[in-house]
Amino acid sequence: MMELDARMEGGPWSGADRVEPDPARRWTLDRLAPLAATAVPLAEALGLVVAQDVVATEPSPGFDTSAMDGYAVRVGGGSTAPTATLAVVGTSAAGRPYGQTLQVGQAVRIMTGARVPAGAESVVPLEAALASGDDVTVADPQRPGSNIRRAGEDHQPGDVVVRRGVALRPAHIAVLAALGCDRPVVVPRVRVGVLSTGDELGAAASRAGIRDANRPGLLALVAAAGHTAVDLGAVGDDADQLECRIRAAVATCDAVVTTGGVSVGDHDDVKRVLRHLAESTGGEARWMQVALRPAKPLMVAFVGGVPVFGLPGNPASAVVSYELFARPALERLAGGVGDDGAFHAVAAAAFDRVADGRMHVVAAVATISAAGVLEVRPVAGRGHHLAASADADVHVQLPDGPGAAAGTMVRCTWVSGARGPTA
Repeated sequence: MMELDARMEGGPWSGADRVEPDPARRWTLDRLAPLAATAVPLAEALGLVVAQDVVATEPSPGFDTSAMDGYAVRVGGGSTAPTATLAVVGTSAAGRPYGQTLQVGQAVRIMTGARVPAGAESVVPLEAALASGDDVTVADPQRPGSNIRRAGEDHQPGDVVVRRGVALRPAHIAVLAALGCDRPVVVPRVRVGVLSTGDELGAAASRAGIRDANRPGLLALVAAAGHTAVDLGAVGDDADQLECRIRAAVATCDAVVTTGGVSVGDHDDVKRVLRHLAESTGGEARWMQVALRPAKPLMVAFVGGVPVFGLPGNPASAVVSYELFARPALERLAGGVGDDGAFHAVAAAAFDRVADGRMHVVAAVATISAAGVLEVRPVAGRGHHLAASADADVHVQLPDGPGAAAGTMVRCTWVSGARGPTA
């Protein structure tokens, strides 16, 4: 599909830029940088991106340790006998090492993780040993270094243990703890405010109103990505109240997500308020008609340096717009790459559509076939409806054209918080 970036002239979309999804995302990402790095307690660092290399200052392990329960032995003399009987002269437990040098013909009972005494040649597993009084007979004692983790085997001083740009997983937390790094320098968690707009939300109890599904859903999407979700509530179709609410939000949040008020209706004030706020704070704003279905209208503004995303009010459109535009931007703020994470899968059923000049995003379910192939199929029902789209774990991106036949490859992205494919 050709790239579109022309300002629409005339009609209700006058003033909007018609743009393809990828350029719309890049326009925002090009204006973002990760939040300033800070040191945080290790217990709060899970999921955060490391802002500088973590370098080891000491070896790990710090001393030779036993890889299992058994006996540390010193046979000596170049014996090649299949067994050896040795005098047991002590015990080495984790935190309570045997403090003397092992002599030829001696053994020490040793526990997993305990310091291997000086002079020991190997550790013989408990199941290969037979104790009798103060002696022990061990099998295959002459394999030097067996079952011993050498000092510095994991890493040496000066080794880069966790590299800059890595999002910390549980295993990384354990590594940092082993290093004694109790306050890693990371990109902090992004504070994301979520605001709903529209008079209809305030009248939800009446026949004229609707319940607000967007704000709870978007707050959950933000939290699922590991950010700090801030509930900004709802505001009606009042430009002055909207401006006050957004000014307060950008003062305390790193990013703001709004829904509603960015299309061409008489009460779509969000796009006008965001443009005014961006211009009054020296920022940029762009109202876009994205060549996309659903989620055509999009407003992005930088208010006092804080990105504010004006997403559509339709619930399914709000989710698609968040996934394609807001989520990558929040990932960039958090120190990540900020791409859409696209991958390819096999269409297990046909994805039909009509050519209309737009990319279609279709809610789908991913499964692993009996042959081990990742497959996707459209959700049952209408995927642009909220209940149907809730069953989806992927979004299939169909370029303009007739769609995709069963058995062909399609481009997909995971839905935030999805557990992944089932067998």
